[in-house]
Amino acid sequence: MERKIYSDLLKWKKDPNRKPLLIYGNKQIGKTYTAVEFGEREYKTTAYINSDNNLELLKIVKKENSIDKIIAKLSLLVGESILKNDTLIIIDNVMEEEIVKAVKKFGKEPNEYHIIMITSLKEKLLTFKGEELQYKYMFPMDFEEYLRAVGNIELIDFIKTSYRNNKPMPFHNIAMDYYEEYLITGGLPESVVANLNKETDLKIRIIHEKQLDTYKKEFLNLSNLIDITRCNDVLNILPYQLLKPNRKFQYGLMRTGGRSKDYEKALEFLSANGIAYKCYKISEVTPPLSKCKDPESFKLYLNDTGILFMMMHLSKMKLFIDDNLKYILYENSLANAIIACGYNLYYYQSEGKAEVPFVVQTRAGKIIPIEIVNKNLSKAKSLSLFMSKFNITEAIRFTEDNFSVKKGIKYVPIYAAFCLKDSL
Repeated sequence: MERKIYSDLLKWKKDPNRKPLLIYGNKQIGKTYTAVEFGEREYKTTAYINSDNNLELLKIVKKENSIDKIIAKLSLLVGESILKNDTLIIIDNVMEEEIVKAVKKFGKEPNEYHIIMITSLKEKLLTFKGEELQYKYMFPMDFEEYLRAVGNIELIDFIKTSYRNNKPMPFHNIAMDYYEEYLITGGLPESVVANLNKETDLKIRIIHEKQLDTYKKEFLNLSNLIDITRCNDVLNILPYQLLKPNRKFQYGLMRTGGRSKDYEKALEFLSANGIAYKCYKISEVTPPLSKCKDPESFKLYLNDTGILFMMMHLSKMKLFIDDNLKYILYENSLANAIIACGYNLYYYQSEGKAEVPFVVQTRAGKIIPIEIVNKNLSKAKSLSLFMSKFNITEAIRFTEDNFSVKKGIKYVPIYAAFCLKDSL
């Protein structure tokens, strides 16, 4: 499966100022597979090293100080010569700071060795950071990557063209069918492959349950037992927080008298490691939006709709006859798309409870409100009130209908959320 990050890896390889690259992201989203595929396709040889409990690797990085000696010992470790410019060195499951310190030596001065490190804990970046490295975050598969995986690249081109031109997409219903399939399958490569192989819904559900267990094992990296328990509490309650009419995160749903202070470290771990995303409430719009947020009022979204679908104990039939349930998955998927664009999540709520689900400040400083059309709230006027109050001239409404523009508002089918990256 070709992932978007592959083109970034090609640019990295050709970059004359290339430094060792650290790819980070959740487990089981295809980091290792993509890096190995990149090595096999773009280099003569690939030297793969799994650093998990690798005492020999630790011995090398602790003992050797020069690049030449490190390369010589790594060649012995992998059992083949590491060639300048022709071998990709992949160090997987990096958790130890000593390994990163050794790799940083390759980023201090120009050399002809190509190194990719992989880690699943984003919070480790605080320990690993440095000018000697380059960084790339990898997300679960988005809908564009999903369409590539199922072999419908032409549909991607039609969607992107319609998004640019604000013209109806001729294969709209087909795209909606694929998108609803994607919502349930999610962006884990294993679940996508299972869907392609026509596996049963039960087998795909088991894949999602296994990934949820993987997240929970990550919690064991926390030093405090109570924080591990609270991470589980937050993750388990997340679907029920979204099922409420008011989706603001409420600590009392986990236990009576629950306070923000009790769950601070748990929420920080989940958001820092890209398992869940906080969307902060704003009541005013004054750039930068980060200064307008209320740190105590937020919604929490999961990083994969397939896992969320599983955690909500939904069936396909129940989902497709309940617009509110579909709206929750749409909203969660849109939150993931905005995060993948590199933006923080904010939602607007006035004192009168008028609400805009997402508000984005572009890199050019423009404020763009983003709404999802809910058929059960078709007469809601929150977006127009927001635009009038803050003198906003552009907005995006995601909908189940085709592309169009009405009164300065760009109407976009929900399946085209991946196009935001090229327009915001």
